[in-house]
Amino acid sequence: MPLTAPLHGVVPPVCTPLDAHGEVDTGSLSRLVGHLVDGGVHGLFALGSTSEVAYLTDAQRAVALETVVTAAAGRVPVLAGVIDTTTSRVLEHARTAADLGADALVATAPFYTRTHPKEIAGHFRELRAAVGLPLFAYDIPVAVHSKLPAGLVRELAEDGTLAGLKDSSGDEGGLRRLLVELGGREGRSSGPAADFSVLTGSELTVDAALLAGADGVVPGIGNVDPAGYVRLYQAARAGDWELAAREQERLVALFSMVDVGPEADMGRSSSALGSFKQALWLLGVIENGSTVFPQIQLSGESVALVAERLRAAGLQPVR
Repeated sequence: MPLTAPLHGVVPPVCTPLDAHGEVDTGSLSRLVGHLVDGGVHGLFALGSTSEVAYLTDAQRAVALETVVTAAAGRVPVLAGVIDTTTSRVLEHARTAADLGADALVATAPFYTRTHPKEIAGHFRELRAAVGLPLFAYDIPVAVHSKLPAGLVRELAEDGTLAGLKDSSGDEGGLRRLLVELGGREGRSSGPAADFSVLTGSELTVDAALLAGADGVVPGIGNVDPAGYVRLYQAARAGDWELAAREQERLVALFSMVDVGPEADMGRSSSALGSFKQALWLLGVIENGSTVFPQIQLSGESVALVAERLRAAGLQPVR
């Protein structure tokens, strides 16, 4: 579904299920896409952080993206992460994504080496000009070690380089300042950046972000409960902030599954991504809850805790 209007709503970063050999399980991935679309999501973000994109080979990336595009079958737009260290490498991913039918691209600033805002601007402009698909910036300082300045984002929004931004900075004040920079809650519907979409990557503060003027959310745990985030979004759009807050609080409790893996034994990313995948396995959506090596897998005890979180949130495991 080509992006003919500004992106809005719930756009989960799609998990990448693996088979017993560590390859992309296309059957499970297709079922996951069905689970998300049936849950009412407004788009799909393939090959993001929750997709374990940094761990996948180029061939695995292509298989995952092609599977998501095919399974989506034009029902919702598919955004393709083209995340890599340098412009030349990102361009290769971007051309592949375009060939495979992606509707838009998502890229970070260049990383590994330090970059200046002028270099970051050149990076995004080169991507937009070379491939031609709508381009979303992915602001994730924990991974790329640079925060996208609000003034730069506005500049790239106004000149048409960027179609939107996924904010995973964890800086809620910074997100609010960006929204004000773009015109504020009441003023974003007109002006040079009127078609620019701001999506929060923070699953825990979606109601607050929507109240401030954000257009949607890219929730990792939305893989597990897409319908919950859709209800939250719809309540906010209707101005029912009490209902939105109640749904947000339920999802905050569900999100606690990300910490089921003991901190002394495994990384926080391994625990979080493992919990999402194991939850999908428990719900019968995918056939294997494993994450990509060298991430440490959740123990049976931790998986049992994931099941408890699901039941507490009103979701019923089938395994």
